[in-house]
Amino acid sequence: MNIELRQLRYFVAVAEEKHFGRAAIRLHMTQPPLSQAIQALEADIGAVLFARTKRSVALTPAGLALLPEALRILQQASTLPDLVRRAASGESGLLTLAFVSTADYSILPPLLREFREAYPHVQIDLREATSDLQLEQLAQGQIDAGLLIPPLSDKAKRVLDYLPVLSEPLILAAPAGHKALCAKGKIGLSSLSDLPLIIFPRRISPGFHDTILACFRNAGLTPYIGQEAIQMQTIVGLVSAGMGCALVPQSVVNLKRPGVDYRELKDATSLVETGLAWRKDNPSPVLQAFLELLRTYAKPI
Repeated sequence: MNIELRQLRYFVAVAEEKHFGRAAIRLHMTQPPLSQAIQALEADIGAVLFARTKRSVALTPAGLALLPEALRILQQASTLPDLVRRAASGESGLLTLAFVSTADYSILPPLLREFREAYPHVQIDLREATSDLQLEQLAQGQIDAGLLIPPLSDKAKRVLDYLPVLSEPLILAAPAGHKALCAKGKIGLSSLSDLPLIIFPRRISPGFHDTILACFRNAGLTPYIGQEAIQMQTIVGLVSAGMGCALVPQSVVNLKRPGVDYRELKDATSLVETGLAWRKDNPSPVLQAFLELLRTYAKPI
């Protein structure tokens, strides 16, 4: 059975007009071809759709069952051109976006809010993941893009594009009440030498790990690493529990935890960069729309 949209339009016109002649006028055709088309539809379906008399046309039970479905199909068909146009322009579709936990306190919320306002028909699949895992998923085509902390390996650079989005200084997260925090203002790392350092494992984020250790090295210090954790929430939670101190991106002050005091550092610190990586061969119009918006954010704070 091969029912055409044209046949359904003819059926709906006759059902609504309850008259073959008026339906033919509405369809800008003559009555004989209309009658033949309805008869062909009935033959394809295997049921009589109209009870015909010389004076009236009425839907049979089979016709009554078909009418709402025919209307639904025709409505859906009428939206197909717009659906295809929006998909081709990136106005609809799916974006699979991974992000490191630090992005959740800085660039991610305003970026998602603005993107949703600009592209309300795009579905966003968010996945929190460490930088190393994101690079694996990008290589395998499992995600469209990832907000991560560089660097990218030479192998990754061959298949991925990268856009720096945000650079921010490191600040101190220390247990509230520590003696070094009695003075107001910036604090030196040397005054916290009694506290273990809580840090990301190097295998998870080598760039971030090395940047933190470089801050201590530049201050002439060698920190004792007491704990390692892969989530920023966990690191700050361990600081709150008095397990040690941590150096975190400035935007992490938005992660409010009781028992944690955030302070700027007297010591010079390197900037921590967050950027977006995506496959060079990804043709997704939705990704291109996201990149266009993201470029307005691609500047240091």
